[in-house]
Amino acid sequence: MSREQIRDRMANVRRSDTDIELALRSALHRRGLRFRKNVKGLPGSPDVVFPKCKVAVFVDGDFWHGWRFEERGHRLKPFWRAKVEQNMARDRRDVAALEVLGWRVLRVWEHEIRKELDDVVERVVQLVTRPENGPSDSTCDG
Repeated sequence: MSREQIRDRMANVRRSDTDIELALRSALHRRGLRFRKNVKGLPGSPDVVFPKCKVAVFVDGDFWHGWRFEERGHRLKPFWRAKVEQNMARDRRDVAALEVLGWRVLRVWEHEIRKELDDVVERVVQLVTRPENGPSDSTCDG
């Protein structure tokens, strides 16, 4: 694959409002949760944000963010292996930076949303309804 073909392929990859993000956001909305989406200015620009209780949710594509990378990464061409490794390192830095700022972070995989959407939604609900969000807030809607 030429550099031009790689550039064209990368340009066609959606960065926000993917089908899995839309599925998660729709399910959260049906559960009555209100949030902000694709918040710029926070490390990593989380996909779903609950600002009042400082909860950030990232929706990670299985390939791009390295799901099961330890067992599958060796099969990738060097260019793609390096790209995914860079993404994984950036993800770790973003989580650490958010945690330093007092945020709680949840990262969910594409395949989890596709196959276990209700479970993922419940994990988000549990995180945003924890008692440490304050006695007056049953949820910390965005």
